[in-house]
Amino acid sequence: MLLALSAFFSATETALMSLNRYRLRHQARSGHRGARIAEWLLQRPDRLIGLILLGNNAVNIAAAALVTILAQRLGGQGAVLVATFALTLVVLIFCEVAPKTLAALNPARIALPAALVYYPLLKLVYPVVWALNVIVGGILRLLGVRPDQIASHSLSAEELRTVVAEAGVMVPRRHQRMLLSILDLDAVTVDDIMVPRQEIVGLDLDRSWEENLAIIQTSEHNRLPVYREYIDNIIGVTRIRDLLPELARGELTQALLLERIREPYFVPEGTPLTKQLLNFQQHKRRSAFVVDEYGDVQGLITTQDIVNELVGELDHDSTALDIGVTKESDASYVVDASANVRQLNRVMNWNLPTDGPKTLNGLIVEQLETIPEKGTGVTVADYPIEILDASEHGIKRVRVFAPGSSPPPKAA
Repeated sequence: MLLALSAFFSATETALMSLNRYRLRHQARSGHRGARIAEWLLQRPDRLIGLILLGNNAVNIAAAALVTILAQRLGGQGAVLVATFALTLVVLIFCEVAPKTLAALNPARIALPAALVYYPLLKLVYPVVWALNVIVGGILRLLGVRPDQIASHSLSAEELRTVVAEAGVMVPRRHQRMLLSILDLDAVTVDDIMVPRQEIVGLDLDRSWEENLAIIQTSEHNRLPVYREYIDNIIGVTRIRDLLPELARGELTQALLLERIREPYFVPEGTPLTKQLLNFQQHKRRSAFVVDEYGDVQGLITTQDIVNELVGELDHDSTALDIGVTKESDASYVVDASANVRQLNRVMNWNLPTDGPKTLNGLIVEQLETIPEKGTGVTVADYPIEILDASEHGIKRVRVFAPGSSPPPKAA
């Protein structure tokens, strides 16, 4: 009987301490009585451990004393030594190792029923447990440990990433990528996903009206910046949707266009996407111009860019060709070196580093520390890359091989 109680205390100690706190919280909120009591007990683990160890040591000492008395009466001092050795083996195997292993494998099945036992038991012997905790607390304070500082069970960002990544079939891979993107959003800035200034499509008032009208009629974008001569001289932003009635009737003029423009909205480079998302919401805007410390426009960012960063491209007709990637017959890819690295990773499912330059050209130049010539080879993050076309200003086209599929070309 005493050994059975010892096994109970050992198993339940391991089971209660091994419980998944988040699953336990869910069960408690669902009305499970054992889960509610277990959650309450675990709010003060020092008190629970004191109770369990008090009971475990009491039954172990009682068992040892009983065996010693019986052995002394039946066989003398020699029998006591044999009985002590046998009891040690029995306690070790059947009261410690086996119960603890079983509890570690099935913590919930053992811990939740046990909580129903420990609750009244704690009420019964609370003065003794309280006295033990006071003594132990004093010793811990002498060692510089504050027992009232209970470890937080909140997950850190890295731990949450691990949970999502290891969720397996419980969370579809696409959803995993989305959740991980949300967790990484604070580390991504507007610079990482903005449309570079040289790729911004806009209306230059120094051009002829016929040229600007053609841009309006053929533009794939709903919003177009309006500027004079240089993109830095932005006057405002116009929405194509607001111009459609006049455009359909052939009555759209530059004067009417200027009446419909809205003041431009600027944000500093380096703004985290989490903050920018809130800025868009606060200012009720859907696009912003990214400027550097001198006020020069560096790029354009929209709410759609942030959404794409989180959930992937929403345009299902979008292909690798849209970002300047062409698949070759040898399974390699010819890539426009001005392509954004994050977009390449997202569309092509690659793993190029994103903590440095924003474009593939910048990534290669940073690694080589020079602008390479045509035919130069380099390996970036296990991806063999061959320079197909380059000028004195930068790389224009490259060939990217799958990791391990082809040896890198001869390096510079």
